[in-house]
Amino acid sequence: MVENFAHPRPDVVGFLLVPNFSMIAFATAVEAVRIANRMSGRELYRWTLLSKDGAPVRASNGIQVTADMAMKEMYRQNGNLRRPDMVLVCSGLGVERFKDNEVHGWLRLLERQGTMLGALCTGAYVLARAGLLNGYKCAIHWENLSGFQETFPDIEVCADLFEVDRNRYTCSGGTAALDMMLYIIAQQHGNDLATKVSEQCLVDRMRNPHDRQRLPLRARLGVHNPKLIAAIELMEANLSEPVEQEALANHVGLSRRQLERLFRKHLGRPPAHYYLDLRLERARHLLYQSDLPIVDIALACGFVSASHFSKCYRQLYGRSPREERAIIIA
Repeated sequence: MVENFAHPRPDVVGFLLVPNFSMIAFATAVEAVRIANRMSGRELYRWTLLSKDGAPVRASNGIQVTADMAMKEMYRQNGNLRRPDMVLVCSGLGVERFKDNEVHGWLRLLERQGTMLGALCTGAYVLARAGLLNGYKCAIHWENLSGFQETFPDIEVCADLFEVDRNRYTCSGGTAALDMMLYIIAQQHGNDLATKVSEQCLVDRMRNPHDRQRLPLRARLGVHNPKLIAAIELMEANLSEPVEQEALANHVGLSRRQLERLFRKHLGRPPAHYYLDLRLERARHLLYQSDLPIVDIALACGFVSASHFSKCYRQLYGRSPREERAIIIA
């Protein structure tokens, strides 16, 4: 979309709904442009709900949403229909298994015609599979970050709330969709209007792209010891190549025994067990969000063998990685 404060016609935003899309991300994005129209007193934006074939699409919460038209109908130039200024891919759970050449081809055609492209929640997967994020930086929900990195190692993905890289707009989902739309509204129609939209949504501030997605460790774990926090941060940054407990202790200025007492006191388990659970949690995300072979997932999470990985996984989750994947596919 072009930044123009005296835009002669409304910008057309197409929302391409992928099965199991995130309702909260979709709804907050649509509401942002609706409220912008209301607050400005004129039609700045017009939006259209698209599906591949024009059929209704069910969100991840089970609610079925009626599409206005099939995606290819946006090509028609008669009446009020025209090529959209922006298309946002709305997806959610299970997007890593969404592979549709027709959808990918349509998005590539839009890109060649100059349409801005974006993604809400896990929609970056769809753009990436279409080859539309090569050379771009993107954002995705924190839960899908490791799976995306393993599937698309050459694409720069971040854990920011949203990312604007030239003509690509991606956000991590949830209420971050609102933040991204507020950013777009501010760029096109000024901060005053974006602030009014924010206030109508009862949001006390407009978050910037680089605000964190997740709560800080202190809030997430309910602990405030700085040495414990530093040790956990080092663990989270080194899941594929685990740091030895002695090195962890040295990093935070404690002895190995002191570090162990700290973990037991605040988290109820020794550092080795906590670290193992972090690695297994990442492995579970990869099982759900990638097609990587189980042996590759084991290596990506710091296990020396698939058999050791399988044993540890079963002890924590009650089933083997192979059984877990069978459930996902089914």
